[in-house]
Amino acid sequence: MKCFKLLPLAVSLALTTSIANAADTPVTEQLVDTLTTLSGGPHKGYRANHAKGVLVSGVFTPTPQASSISSAPHFKLATTPILVRYSDATGVPTIPDANGNAFPKGIAIRFSLPNDAVTDIVSISVNGFPAATPEDFLGLLNAVRDSGASKVQPSPVEQFLATHPAAAKFVSTPKPAPVSFATQPFYGVNAFKFTNTQGNSVFGRYQILPVDGAHYLTQAEADKAAPDYLMQGIVKRVATKPVQYTLVLQLAEAGDNVNDPTAVWPDTRKTVTLGVLSLNAAVADSASKEKTIMFNPLQLPTGIAPTQDPILLARPGAYAVSYGRRLAN
Repeated sequence: MKCFKLLPLAVSLALTTSIANAADTPVTEQLVDTLTTLSGGPHKGYRANHAKGVLVSGVFTPTPQASSISSAPHFKLATTPILVRYSDATGVPTIPDANGNAFPKGIAIRFSLPNDAVTDIVSISVNGFPAATPEDFLGLLNAVRDSGASKVQPSPVEQFLATHPAAAKFVSTPKPAPVSFATQPFYGVNAFKFTNTQGNSVFGRYQILPVDGAHYLTQAEADKAAPDYLMQGIVKRVATKPVQYTLVLQLAEAGDNVNDPTAVWPDTRKTVTLGVLSLNAAVADSASKEKTIMFNPLQLPTGIAPTQDPILLARPGAYAVSYGRRLAN
């Protein structure tokens, strides 16, 4: 306290204001700050997370069953144009595709609806999530950050994982390198409410499953993989023949938690195939277009509504912070 009193008044006020501002910073902004620190950023013009990516385009063709689940336009139209961004985890724009820190992989899908409307799906390559709230996710990221130079045993991240079983399960889940993005399944982190024209509703999570099946590299193959083998490989694949996925909805049963992304539902839950995603072209000048697009999982049409999942509700806010910063740079 005596040392504080010896500070000049201006410095004292600045310090007090800084502490107050840090406490008042929204958790969504703190998430972006910590992700930026972990990546050694900021990296000019890139996302704070899933910085490395590539855009391709194609069409979505719904099944006859899709419109019985939801009245959303893309489940009723013959086809809908789509834009897809594949990505590696972390905010490091040059991370090698097979690097262990580049997982989970991401996929973001934009459906171009009538009247210039759009809707997005944002998913990852792991079925589940390490935290049920933005605050817990920030706690995990901060623990990783603080463990870098820490000499404490157990380290901050080890302490965090010991008291957060969902995070421990997530980080210990095997995340093998896929042969291609075309052979990588993706899973919806969050559940949504789907309502059809009769007013009947169900809750479900998306699954995006490769038509050619899931195929992965051996560890020896991954160790030898080129740094950009996934990004360059998908561009070459879509140029020769369409890369296809089935869009599946896993339905919740009574008692299933629809508001907690760490609550993975059993594989025995009923699924409905909503349609086929067919990717057939690379996007010219992908890097510049990626910078100016922000995918938003809450950009929803009639027939699809959000749950009260805190992670889902926080995602657009964090994305907006990252988006604003990369445009400013």
